[in-house]
Amino acid sequence: MPRDFAEAAGCRSDLVIGREESFGAAREQLSRGGSVLLHGPAGIGKSTVLRTLAAEYARSAHTVLRCSATESESHLPFLALADLLGLVLDDVAHALPAAQRTALESALTGRGESTLQRDGLALRLAVLSALRALADAGPVLVVADDLQWLDPASAELLGFAARRLGDTPVRLLCAVRTEGPETRDAAYDRHLRAAPPDTRAVRLGPLTRAQVSTLLDERGYTGLHRSTVRDIHRTSGGNPLFALELGRALAESPAAPRPGEPLPVPTSLRALVLSRLEMLSDEARRTLLVASAGARPTPALLHAAGRENAEAETAQAAALGLLAPDPEGPAVRFAHPLISAALYAEAPAPERRAAHAALSTAASDPIERARHLALATTGTDPRVAARLAEAAALARDRGAPSVAASLGLLAARRTPAEGTPGPDERRLTAAEDAITAGEPDLARDVAREVLTRATAPGERVRAWMVVIEAAGQAIGEVDAVFPQALADAGDDPRLLALVHYQLAWRSLVVQGDFAQGREDAAHAARLAARGGDRRTELLALAFQAQSETLMGHPDAAATIRRALEEPQDARVACHHNGAGSARFRWLVMSDRLAEARTAVTALLREVRRRGMAESEVHYLRFLAETELHSGHCGRALELSRESLTLARDAGIGEGAGVMQGALAEAAGGDPERALELAREAVRRTEEDGDAVYLSRALAALGHAHLVTGDAAAAVGALRRVRELEAGAGITDPARGRWQGDLAEALVRTGHPAEAMDVIEVARAHALRLGRRSVLAVLDRAEALVRAARGEHRAAVARLTSARERLAALGFGLEEARAVFALAELHAERPGRTPEAASYDEAARLFRRCRALPWLRRVEAAVAARTAGPGPVAAAEPDRLAGLAAMERQVAALVMEGSTNREAAARLFVSVKTVEATLTRIYRKLGIRSRVDLIRLAAGAHGD
Repeated sequence: MPRDFAEAAGCRSDLVIGREESFGAAREQLSRGGSVLLHGPAGIGKSTVLRTLAAEYARSAHTVLRCSATESESHLPFLALADLLGLVLDDVAHALPAAQRTALESALTGRGESTLQRDGLALRLAVLSALRALADAGPVLVVADDLQWLDPASAELLGFAARRLGDTPVRLLCAVRTEGPETRDAAYDRHLRAAPPDTRAVRLGPLTRAQVSTLLDERGYTGLHRSTVRDIHRTSGGNPLFALELGRALAESPAAPRPGEPLPVPTSLRALVLSRLEMLSDEARRTLLVASAGARPTPALLHAAGRENAEAETAQAAALGLLAPDPEGPAVRFAHPLISAALYAEAPAPERRAAHAALSTAASDPIERARHLALATTGTDPRVAARLAEAAALARDRGAPSVAASLGLLAARRTPAEGTPGPDERRLTAAEDAITAGEPDLARDVAREVLTRATAPGERVRAWMVVIEAAGQAIGEVDAVFPQALADAGDDPRLLALVHYQLAWRSLVVQGDFAQGREDAAHAARLAARGGDRRTELLALAFQAQSETLMGHPDAAATIRRALEEPQDARVACHHNGAGSARFRWLVMSDRLAEARTAVTALLREVRRRGMAESEVHYLRFLAETELHSGHCGRALELSRESLTLARDAGIGEGAGVMQGALAEAAGGDPERALELAREAVRRTEEDGDAVYLSRALAALGHAHLVTGDAAAAVGALRRVRELEAGAGITDPARGRWQGDLAEALVRTGHPAEAMDVIEVARAHALRLGRRSVLAVLDRAEALVRAARGEHRAAVARLTSARERLAALGFGLEEARAVFALAELHAERPGRTPEAASYDEAARLFRRCRALPWLRRVEAAVAARTAGPGPVAAAEPDRLAGLAAMERQVAALVMEGSTNREAAARLFVSVKTVEATLTRIYRKLGIRSRVDLIRLAAGAHGD
């Protein structure tokens, strides 16, 4: 690899992105005293991970030996050995027998004639003895990068010693380049055999698109369109080094890449991957250029494009490693996407156009033919523009809005200024496709460009609408757009309807005013009907229906029926802001979970077919919510994680996804992770000024605090929810279902009167709206109030009734919580022994729901009732009283002598969660370590 290229793209050793799993595996192995062999292709990040691990574990080693081989020096014998042992030779020489010392000194200094052939045994034993002598003074860490360039003599000696170290405290941390997928190659096997027997091989694979995006952002290559990041990820194959070089080339380029056209490939990458092209014939190179220009090249396509000897020429390229066999068929597949991109970038422009011209007639797919025709043409051409617009419409119908956006922008560039439709009209259609595809940054930039020159009111208002849509939940950031859009709309009812529909969203998101949002939406629907714009009318009616549902307005059901009346617009019907979504929300809030699941599953299937990325994010979240209510916590966790991954990847709907992720983690995953996500959700919504989701995020935070046993923190978060929803005019308690949690937390913190007030207010609205599941949850909360007042018989009756009603409605998790509350009530009754059967029933129901955090709470409660006073109960009760439930459980296990890993296994949480919990315990108790915690237990027992 050229030196300037390596330095330009070198990674900071303290920055490891997308390597959490690999890094964790290596860290675990090193912490056990084992050795690690990192492997993967060039540029995949092995050196970055190796440097980070070495820096972390060097602090615990007495001696650190390092070497980093290079290809240019691999012919020099004993060079790597000199790097490793040269500086410590004086420290160990006295411990070596004379023959070993002489052989090693000769090899390291070059003053003698030592060779493996002449001094082989002495040298091998000398390296082994030297490592053992160093280990006598303390642990040794050997760090070796680029093992593939190690000189053969050093590799042989190091391998001999490594295989014979046994229990000697010497750890090897090495990295070697291997090619191909997970299958082992000869080099990998050779290096693994040369490592200690307990070595763990850790392969570093490609980064995901979201990880590539994070890496580019960290390096300062920000502001790239999502479509550009997608192209970087595809071209780099997820290789971080290649991705950074592509990002750097784009940052240094005076013009941004145009959608639909290949990325520029920097000279450094071309040189890296195209060195073997010189061995190809000219005709084979032309054939590969045609293949690189095609989307899915096959031998048949190459023949149709005029490459008569395609089979022989591609076979020649495959023999040189430029092409790889395709397991799925006869396609011509490049060994790495970067080879194709570099080959295309290296070709002169006339040759590229000729390749596209050949493919424009050879390709069978009309979309591909149109794209090639555009790339084979220079300047404007109305015939080509029309072909591209037709292809964009076809891509849109196929559910590929991102492709439609790229083709639409190509069509705009080929459209003459005086054409009909004009170039800006085609740009706006492409921007609307980009919004559908979840590429708001591209859509916004296109719309802003149109606004710099458009004068027609229709085009200007359309462009303003794209700018507003691209803002997403951060609609408050584009407040200045609305007066300009209203001015451009004039008195045209169609244009005014568009603006007032967006004003409805502004009232809801920015001001948190559901009543005003409802009025704006109703006004927009009337304007759209007057102007004959059925699409906007349907969207406005759906918004009005959503608002009325959440407000508990009596007209909600009627408005939903109006929004579902024919004629319908197919894309609006399945849109996450359309009538289907409004109906789903109404079904969930009306306790019709089975119908809600059927409805949202159908909507999800349709938006996936149409490629509507943002709607897919939301419908995955809706389905997760439905499964959570149904008590299918494991499935809800899977869906919420899928939704959040897609949201983060696309950069859309993240706040809502994080909020739902927190609820799912609290129910079926890791409560500490739930707290982390809930705090992120609150932070995001506050930063965006999103009044709609702020209360939902705070409700998720309060719930997570309650699950972790921190009732006081739960009260703080949920009181804010009560204030926000009261101010917004939200009266339906089924919207966020937080009232039961707040009442329970208030009881646990000694505020039963306030808890009863919360219950009575919510109950009045639930009775008015017929929210049966909410009424049952409120009864469960009231039972806790009555129990706190000593009214045990009434409390038991309430809980029993609530359990039965929740079971009948299919709210499995809430049913299990009622049974758990009943078990605790029985266990706490004066003069009564604990009723294990009640706890057993709660555990059975939580297990059925896969509600692991709740199951752990049941187990902790049983342990506390049956074990009698333990270390936590005995050791300074006043100091431990302030710990949350999870903190008390962790403290108890540590006091009993459990390691962090053992505690994590017994509590069904991660080691990281135990570590974080211990940190909070230390802070609350004013101590510094687990030793101090154990001393608390010992001191209490001594008392």
